[in-house]
Amino acid sequence: MSDSSDAEKTEAASPKRLEQAREEGDIPRSREVATFTVLMAAGVGLWTFGDSLIRQLNSALVSGLTLDQEQIFNTNVLLHRVALDVSRVLIACLPLGLALMFVAVISPILIGGWLFSAKAFVPKFNKLNPINGISNMFSKNALVELFKAIAKATVVGVVAWMVMMKQQDAVIGLAVEPLRLGTTHMLNMLGSSFLYIVGALGLIAAIDAPYQLWHYADKLKMTRQEVIQESKESDGNPQIKGKIRQLQREMARRRMMADVPTADVVVTNPTHYAVALKYNDGMRGAPKVIAKGTDETAAKIREIARENKVIMLEAPALARALYKHAEIGDEIPATLYAAVAEVLAYVFQLRMYSKGGAPRPTEPKVLDVPPELDPHNPAYVDKFGNKPNMNNGAPA
Repeated sequence: MSDSSDAEKTEAASPKRLEQAREEGDIPRSREVATFTVLMAAGVGLWTFGDSLIRQLNSALVSGLTLDQEQIFNTNVLLHRVALDVSRVLIACLPLGLALMFVAVISPILIGGWLFSAKAFVPKFNKLNPINGISNMFSKNALVELFKAIAKATVVGVVAWMVMMKQQDAVIGLAVEPLRLGTTHMLNMLGSSFLYIVGALGLIAAIDAPYQLWHYADKLKMTRQEVIQESKESDGNPQIKGKIRQLQREMARRRMMADVPTADVVVTNPTHYAVALKYNDGMRGAPKVIAKGTDETAAKIREIARENKVIMLEAPALARALYKHAEIGDEIPATLYAAVAEVLAYVFQLRMYSKGGAPRPTEPKVLDVPPELDPHNPAYVDKFGNKPNMNNGAPA
């Protein structure tokens, strides 16, 4: 693949990339959604608390404009009166203010969720670069913002004109209505018009929200090389990991070979398999596999066994079954107890013979190995219940 294609950001942002963006305060945000929710909450709040708010403000206004002689000439009384009127205004506006504050705090959950990042307060001097500023003025994002501004102005203007045309007769009729009734009627018209216009902004918000999510995901896309580099940083270089695994296998192999001289017997195939067994008489438990291998590893196990005078027994079916069904350090399977017991009995008798205390034992030729445990027996079934192909070139 060419370098130009590698530089294309075609891969979705990784979880690590997304987390880094959040740490830097970069999350998807839609100002249109925030504006819509706050304005709608204000309209609903005015519609709900409007009558009570108007009565309390009217009472505060009348009280503030009504002054007696003592309040005019006594500064302390006047200040107390002003403070009382201000507190009445604040209390009157408190429900609406709390509702707007609650909505302003909750609205970020809609897109991006809450986030506080100290890194967002760190000044970035590259933003003062005039060249970057000019390029941002003509960027794709700037064009989108311009289109949104035009769309908002158009939608709000059209909806406002439609509302005015619908209510023009009612507006003219306000001139002949009594003051109190006309005031109430006017406020109701203003409230309904406000809700209509803000509802039109909901259309812009509904379009802007998915766009901001798409734009955020597109902005954080990664090139294939970045994905590979991040994988190396997170999981390690595959070549280094492969080398480490190779070293670990070699160390495990050396430890295994170091245990071969302590084995009681090495069961062979005779050339392709070798399994070293050890049984601690007096300790509870079955014999354990302390080394096993095929081909070159099996040859090395046999060589070490000969050098250290470890007894070797040729038992192809048992060697294959032990290699297949017992890992290094594990006890032998219970289904092979009888066969291994016969082998160990032969080993202990052979040791007695070498010390001159018993006749030479007969080497066991036929051992009780269940056919379903021998990989080269037609009756063998693996742990998945499958019968493998017997003509696959596996060692015999």
